[in-house]
Amino acid sequence: MDGVPQHPAWHEARMSRASLELWGNEQVVNLDRILDIPTAWLSGSVRCNIRYDTEIREITFGHCEKRMIRSLKLVRCDAIDYHLKFSDRLELESLMGLRGACDDILIVKNGFLTDTSVSNIIFSDGDRWVTPANPLLKGTCRDRLVARGKLYEQDLRPEDLVRFAGFKLINALRDPEEQMVIPVSQIIS
Repeated sequence: MDGVPQHPAWHEARMSRASLELWGNEQVVNLDRILDIPTAWLSGSVRCNIRYDTEIREITFGHCEKRMIRSLKLVRCDAIDYHLKFSDRLELESLMGLRGACDDILIVKNGFLTDTSVSNIIFSDGDRWVTPANPLLKGTCRDRLVARGKLYEQDLRPEDLVRFAGFKLINALRDPEEQMVIPVSQIIS
């Protein structure tokens, strides 16, 4: 926001874990050192994409355009794997084709709730916020909130939705404090 990377340590840690898993070396990335933010991107909410393999290949910036999401369609897919943040989102885009009149999807994998196509999901039971224990992607915002004890992980099945009043969608660009609570009735089977 306004030229200041938000929560860089969490992004650096995710990049290091991915490098270790994919290439066997824990790439140490210091975003403060590698990011040279052009003047045109120093104000407002800006998305930074870093494409890398064993080294940084490309860094791009773009305006953050958040889609308004008010309804989710439950979509089942046991084969999907998105535990690392890949630039190839073809499988997620294909599942989005099943959303019907809903704004986005909520993916059910092996009987458990996971994520939407663009974010992690959190649910309010009136006392606390919970999130699926096995998301497709452990997002940086999600990990940070879990580590700080503000969000609790649980195995959640579609039939557990009746326990909750509402939900929010979160990711690096969707701060939970800035998101509206959406009634669980807006999740369509």
